[in-house]
Amino acid sequence: MITNLREIKEYRKKLNLTQKQLAEKAGVSQSYITKLEAGELEPTYNHAKKIIDVLQNIHIQEQEKAKDFMNKKVIMLKSEDKIARAIELMKKHSISQIPVIKNNKILGVISESCIVNNINKNPEKTKVEEIMENSPPIVPEETGKEIVVDLLRNYPLLLVAEKGIITGIITKTDLFKKAH
Repeated sequence: MITNLREIKEYRKKLNLTQKQLAEKAGVSQSYITKLEAGELEPTYNHAKKIIDVLQNIHIQEQEKAKDFMNKKVIMLKSEDKIARAIELMKKHSISQIPVIKNNKILGVISESCIVNNINKNPEKTKVEEIMENSPPIVPEETGKEIVVDLLRNYPLLLVAEKGIITGIITKTDLFKKAH
């Protein structure tokens, strides 16, 4: 995010844009960009906004999207499934949380923490809906990586959907797998 006009040059270079390319996309002359970056020009609000918007839009377009690092294999539980079933799936798939559905709608999520916090309940008789946590956020496949990272700071997982159909799941582990 550009917070100062002096950052335009650095941001442009980071996006591998020439002054000419930026000028064309923003609808200004190349000399305008040159003078702006050299600090020889105070741009109008409209020109500054156009230039910054172009840079930010290019940044967003070039970002990895949720669909690029989501796990397409989404394991889910039905709300009436028992805790024992959740434990079985967590062990089998080496996962720590599972979305819970009811009537094909996301109802919540059951995690290892939910199970540990309810360790005294009978896993063969207690339904997952009785101990589950709130539903995780659902993001479109085209959601940029920066937004995904921000959401994962506050939520243990995200679900990814396209046209109302869950197409993937993202956890912090999925981000780690794609880290360079």
